[in-house]
Amino acid sequence: MMPGAERQPDVIVVGAGVVGLSAALALQARGLSVTVLDREGPAAGASAGNAGAFAFTDILPLASPGILKKAPKWLLDPLGPLSVPPAYALQIAPWMFRFWRACQPSRVAHSTAAQTSLMDLSKAELEPFLAATGTLSMLRKEGNLQVYESEAEFQASLPGWDVRRNHGIEFQHLKADEMAAIQPGLASRFMLGTFTPGWYSIADPKLYTLALASHFRSRGGVIEISEISALRAIPAGIEVVATDGKLRQAGKVVLAAGAFSHRIAKTLGEHIPLETERGYNTTLPSDAFDLRTQITFGGHGFVVSKLSTGIRVGGAVELGGLALPPNFRRSEAMLQKARTFLTGLRPEGGKQWMGFRPSLPDSLPAIGRAKATPDVIYAFGHGHLGLTQSAGTACIVADLLTGRMPAIDLAPFSPPRF
Repeated sequence: MMPGAERQPDVIVVGAGVVGLSAALALQARGLSVTVLDREGPAAGASAGNAGAFAFTDILPLASPGILKKAPKWLLDPLGPLSVPPAYALQIAPWMFRFWRACQPSRVAHSTAAQTSLMDLSKAELEPFLAATGTLSMLRKEGNLQVYESEAEFQASLPGWDVRRNHGIEFQHLKADEMAAIQPGLASRFMLGTFTPGWYSIADPKLYTLALASHFRSRGGVIEISEISALRAIPAGIEVVATDGKLRQAGKVVLAAGAFSHRIAKTLGEHIPLETERGYNTTLPSDAFDLRTQITFGGHGFVVSKLSTGIRVGGAVELGGLALPPNFRRSEAMLQKARTFLTGLRPEGGKQWMGFRPSLPDSLPAIGRAKATPDVIYAFGHGHLGLTQSAGTACIVADLLTGRMPAIDLAPFSPPRF
């Protein structure tokens, strides 16, 4: 290397969210030198504002016959659990068609099996990963309570719980008085519920992601703020092109840029149908409610989560792309419902947020080698499960880049599958 020349890392990871940083740490642990590039820096996107759950029991894909039954009603409500802004409807139509096809029963069974394998791997990898990165103290196991407003809603949920039971997931169906013992303050309209005691969460997703960044730097890792516009295959590996014109090179590249990943993949000649689930929430002060477990209001498409930094009310899906301005009336609508659903909830002092969750039509992420070059590994499209599947995805990425056989079949996650 010439005097003054910039040292070329073994791997460049594009994206400093929870998936990108987890992959960077896993590669670092295998002895590789790693540089992470991000347009804003660590924990600037969906990794900062998610619900903080490791939702290992969510093995059923969003693309399913059940969502097709609910979708017409939900889509009529612009502030409901699933919406498409009129200004974006034409642009998202091809993605919606792919989503509809993925809802066919045979495809759902295939996606569920694949999702289950990735969940199992991610759960197995999580605690060793937390221990290795000094973040194990941030893990919580306080359970999740899904609540239902009618016998019909409860009955409709049972096939999904049967799938989970067959996979060995522990849960308990509860009546109103039994729910009150776990979580006081639920409105009487919620007649029935299902409690999952093995549900994991993180103290605060932003603080967790920042802690990963700190640990990565402490072991010699480099994080730079740089917006990447293109990747190019070159004889020595991959050239990474920034919007400011700066060029970097590495033997390998991991593309984990969340909702922006498909734009970069397109520069390699690949057209991956990635869309954006725009998620909204409001984080209230910690004393806003005596929350003892995460609560899922499935019929309304949102959750209420207890974080070390407050009570977070949020969720829902707005398929609105990257360019439209935020519609914070969605946050306000969920908060208003939460006031009705939780007796004594104080809505004052909240901080609103909107973030981009990268979503593929079949609800599975893209994990694997780029079609254009084996030197680029894709790791994006996890939807609302990025935190959940981060440790498992990191292990797969590290295996692919160090010549080991991944623990699960990657065919269902193949980036060129579309």
